[in-house]
Amino acid sequence: MLLLLPNGKKTLVRLTAGGRIHSHKGVIEHDDLIGEPYGAVVRSHLNHPFTILKPSLHDLLMLVKRSSQIIYPKEIGQILLRLNVSPGQRIIEAGSGSGALTLALAHSVQPEGMVYSYDKREEMLKVARHNIEQAGLSDCVTFTERDIVDGFCHDDVDALFLDVREPWEYLGHVQKALCNGGFFGALVPTTNQVSELLHHLQYQDFVVIEVLEMFIREYKPVPGRLRPQDQMVGHTGYLVFARQGAGGRIAPKDETDGTVGLQAQDA
Repeated sequence: MLLLLPNGKKTLVRLTAGGRIHSHKGVIEHDDLIGEPYGAVVRSHLNHPFTILKPSLHDLLMLVKRSSQIIYPKEIGQILLRLNVSPGQRIIEAGSGSGALTLALAHSVQPEGMVYSYDKREEMLKVARHNIEQAGLSDCVTFTERDIVDGFCHDDVDALFLDVREPWEYLGHVQKALCNGGFFGALVPTTNQVSELLHHLQYQDFVVIEVLEMFIREYKPVPGRLRPQDQMVGHTGYLVFARQGAGGRIAPKDETDGTVGLQAQDA
């Protein structure tokens, strides 16, 4: 469950009989929370009010334990839509990082789907596993400690997402792992990396190539003085999306005259 503190901050709680929550606003017994409905208010031993709420997916993503920068919800929303993520699908991601995207993917493919999450760093996998277990989604995730330079252990998946430094180095493995027409995506932080990835995508069997950068401007929710927040999360990365072809591709744009070839060419 989610507890809303008097100062507006949120904290995730996994309830256990006999457990306790310690905060600067006082101690709350887990037993006092178990069985209480969402929206109820409980008080700490110092008489401070805490509101019980049902955590949203956004709450789960933003409150995960972090050992690295996470992919933010503003990007995750586009990833879920453009990779066509839905219940029952099989999806590969690499690397796992702190598991924020893993959590969102697992939440979307449950109960019958599976997310195959790859990372070569044992310490990252430990944090990601913890966050997935805390969210109750372990049945929908398979973690694999492996350097993807050696390829993927799973194939014929519906979608594949890379959050690695040089995603173009692994496009051959991506093609082998994806089903025909499968969805591909990647996150990179610089325009140089975008250009390099686009170059390789255009000359391999990928179509419908897109590049996005997402911004969200939040406002202070005060009716009498509505205005933007003083700070915002700015650039966090570029998203690149494409789809797996099946033996032919559209000719890439001719940069010399601005035209686009429409005929299929031999791969």
